[in-house]
Amino acid sequence: MHSSNNTIAGRNVRSSHQGRGLLLAAITAVRWLARKVGERRNRNALMELSDDQLKDIGLSRGQTESDVHVYSRY
Repeated sequence: MHSSNNTIAGRNVRSSHQGRGLLLAAITAVRWLARKVGERRNRNALMELSDDQLKDIGLSRGQTESDVHVYSRY
């Protein structure tokens, strides 16, 4: 009888760990999506700038169309 209680407790702990893993996966997915939305917003803002405005911040039109230059952080 005592061993069955340990088994049930073990199942509850295992279930709790699985739920925590799903929560962490969901949080990671939301953070990834938020980052992508932010990147898209920044890219759109750069694309709205004139060539002279881009030149003022040290970019060319070609660089704004490249993900490498738009999203790199120095």
